[in-house]
Amino acid sequence: MKLIIGNKAYSSWSLRGWLACKLSGLPFEETVVPMYDQDWDKRRQGAEFAPSSGKVPILWDDDAVVWDSLAIVEYLNDKTGNTLFWPEDPAARAMARSMAAEMHSSFTALRSKHSMNVRQVYPAAPVDADVAADLARIMELWAQARARYGSEEPFLFGKFGAADIMFAPVVTRIVTYSLPVPRFAQSYMLAVLQHPFMQDWIAGAQEEEWVIEKYELPVV
Repeated sequence: MKLIIGNKAYSSWSLRGWLACKLSGLPFEETVVPMYDQDWDKRRQGAEFAPSSGKVPILWDDDAVVWDSLAIVEYLNDKTGNTLFWPEDPAARAMARSMAAEMHSSFTALRSKHSMNVRQVYPAAPVDADVAADLARIMELWAQARARYGSEEPFLFGKFGAADIMFAPVVTRIVTYSLPVPRFAQSYMLAVLQHPFMQDWIAGAQEEEWVIEKYELPVV
């Protein structure tokens, strides 16, 4: 398999696709393409990007091509026997899928006003009302999952899985912008950030030389 992703410092959807590949345990080739450099538009017109209209991530598996992070999760779930990504319990699985889908389609205020940037930690600042509403809903989802299915493991449904993959970029955003969250969420966030896959991604982001100014806050 070959996974094409954007900058590790900034590309939240790439992080989700990459975590899915890592969790699958299947061998894959990783190709990082710098977003918005001078060759970006030309590169996106190439044959490898055609199925996704130039968006990342995009996964090639021989003749099969999968784009969109949640589709990559489901493709790899099928490919690995439906045992690694979603909870075994039907009720837990239903909740996990619903949470992942809501993350996929919602929380636009948080995503648009607090872009992912895993190389920075900014001082806390007043939070817009729509962002606060997004955070409140996310905290509600996390609390429900942890209370009902978290068991003694640190992740949303016990072991690290698809729901954690979908919310991993949210964790980095909360840290980057010092957003306010309750204490229980801090424990969950720490578990996500300390996961070996996340540590590898963050280390890779630190090694990148590219800087995209629109994702960087001005220094004050």
